[in-house]
Amino acid sequence: MTSTNEKNTATFLHLSALTQYIIPFGNYIFPIIIWSSKKNESEFVDQNGKQVLNFQLSIFIYSIILCAIAIPIFLYAIFKNIPFHFNFHQDEFLIHNLCHGNMSGLTILGIVTVLVFAFMKVMEFVLIIHAAVKSSNGENYKYPLSIPFFK
Repeated sequence: MTSTNEKNTATFLHLSALTQYIIPFGNYIFPIIIWSSKKNESEFVDQNGKQVLNFQLSIFIYSIILCAIAIPIFLYAIFKNIPFHFNFHQDEFLIHNLCHGNMSGLTILGIVTVLVFAFMKVMEFVLIIHAAVKSSNGENYKYPLSIPFFK
């Protein structure tokens, strides 16, 4: 049976990952601080802390992979469609060079990766809230698609 203090600490541990929207890398800093200070006192807090850090590191790795796919594709698509002899007196530049007819399969793949990234960030927010609710009820929660760095 977990105490109310353990449940509150685990809930706060999950919710501390949301500080990424206010403080850069807050989703790593605050969970590490809370987890490292309380992991020896409670098995429940230790388990939840590992889950939070595993999930945040997994999201980071997935983000790097998606950026490694999307950024070169978009750079290629932009430089392929922009001529190096600019004519600034005509408004036809955007119409002729950056239209949807010049989109390749690579550009569509880049757009899909951006959409997958956006979906991943929305699901990260939802899963953090869901995990906080589960831990406030005294349940252990395992994030989906989380790589187990800490066991």
